[in-house]
Amino acid sequence: GGRERLVPLNTSARTALDRYLAATTGEGRITVKWLFPSKSAQGHLTRQRLAQDLKALAEEAGLDLERVSPHVLRHAFASHLLDRGADLRSVQQLLGHADISTTEIYTHIHQERLRSLYDRFHPRA
Repeated sequence: GGRERLVPLNTSARTALDRYLAATTGEGRITVKWLFPSKSAQGHLTRQRLAQDLKALAEEAGLDLERVSPHVLRHAFASHLLDRGADLRSVQQLLGHADISTTEIYTHIHQERLRSLYDRFHPRA
């Protein structure tokens, strides 16, 4: 959407990024405008190409292609954060939602999952 977003990186992610940069630039520094440069007209990996590559990887892994997409990864990311205690405002910022009500959709899914786990595992359920 043309928005600038912050991406927090833990130590493992930072190490992987450093390795990627060293392998692609030879010096470990970004020397191009894009993190994922491409020979495309845009000069970077497009969202459409990412979706194509993701589908190809899913097919190689034997996954159901209908259940794999960049949007599903985005949804899993948000759900994972909420499951591990992230606050809604932080998730909103990370997803780039202008309105908190857009992000609140994830809380309903999160609450349903909590209810399901409670019903399944709590001795007094």
